Amino acid sequence: MGSSQSSDKLHCNRYLNGQGPPSLVQQANEGLNGMYSTHTGCQPQGQVTSVILHRDLPGFPDDNTLQLSYIFPDGIQTEKHPHPGQPYAGLRLCAYLPDNREGRKVCKLLDKAFEKQLLFTVATNDNGEDVVTTASIPLKTQPDGGNRVDGYPDSDYLKTVRMLLKNKGIE
Repeated sequence: MGSSQSSDKLHCNRYLNGQGPPSLVQQANEGLNGMYSTHTGCQPQGQVTSVILHRDLPGFPDDNTLQLSYIFPDGIQTEKHPHPGQPYAGLRLCAYLPDNREGRKVCKLLDKAFEKQLLFTVATNDNGEDVVTTASIPLKTQPDGGNRVDGYPDSDYLKTVRMLLKNKGIE
């Protein structure tokens, strides 16, 4: 880590002293001054694919749905992760966006963040197991059900994600 980077800005759990990533509000407020680095994160190797579903999301009745599928196989942690050399459990996760101009823009930004390894990380879950999990950028993992289950409707989601990604140098 270079001397110009503060270790408290890194979102890999290994460097957080067990505190987890900052809240979305903290990230947004801290990111306004452009301090976030555009370096790659600590995301393990995985893949993302997308398809268009012919159904609407709550709050977007005139639009189809973009479904992003993220797949991470089981693997061995690197020096970027909490327990280097130890195994971690992979992840299969779907995220949803409206298939409209703003949703497609966010989709492209999420793809950039995925390529820079900023969307996912390896962390220890409540059962003491190391697993792939989302990092500091929230994803809508349910097509409906509202905010309490990471679903739609959520009128601020696209704007919030764009702001958080911009704060990480993804535009």
